[in-house]
Amino acid sequence: MLQRTSLPCNSIIQPDGEWNGFKARFVAIWARCVNERQPAVAETIYDRLVECYEEVHRHYHTLAHIRHCLYEFNQAAACMDDPDAVEIAIWFHDAIYEPGTKDNEQRSAELFQKYAQASGCADSDFQRRIYNLIMITTHREQPSRKDEQFIVDIDLSSFGLPWDEFERDGRRIRAECADMSDDAYYLSHVKFLQMLQERPTFFFTDFFQNRYERTARENIERLITSLRKRGYD
Repeated sequence: MLQRTSLPCNSIIQPDGEWNGFKARFVAIWARCVNERQPAVAETIYDRLVECYEEVHRHYHTLAHIRHCLYEFNQAAACMDDPDAVEIAIWFHDAIYEPGTKDNEQRSAELFQKYAQASGCADSDFQRRIYNLIMITTHREQPSRKDEQFIVDIDLSSFGLPWDEFERDGRRIRAECADMSDDAYYLSHVKFLQMLQERPTFFFTDFFQNRYERTARENIERLITSLRKRGYD
């Protein structure tokens, strides 16, 4: 089994700029965690992930979302139990994304397992941890483990962006659901927002509560108020 060490690369990802060395970062973590003797295989897996995230129907769940998540990951990695597992889960958590389906996360987790096993990863416990980290991003149940809490907070950290950026992301998510009527989409969206609003805290970790809690709650309240005025309640 490979000896894994955490190596977050803070110089690579910026929240709103271009990224440099994105592919090299993925190849490096794949080598640390899965197979260090087959860099060409890691490059091929990266290229296939890029193809997934660049599908034409995506507007929000793109490489830009992964870049944002990795930026937030970089800030919090030192607080995690297994940052390498969290990072790999971030790379794969939206690899499969078909709007309106309920098994995107499961298929994304299975895609990771497929590539890990094809690359010769024999660490079943590590594979299981990443599978569970991806599955917790369904947001259908509360995360109980520290790293699960971190990946959930990272996935939803865009709720803590300034209003204009938060609203922009909302428009992009709506564009991915173009086949849904406004009534169907926004009534479901309000229900999701209210579920988030009713949590004792929006974020599960102290790190993200201190970083974004207030802004996230203000954004949710403002958006729900706006949707209610449009008749979606």
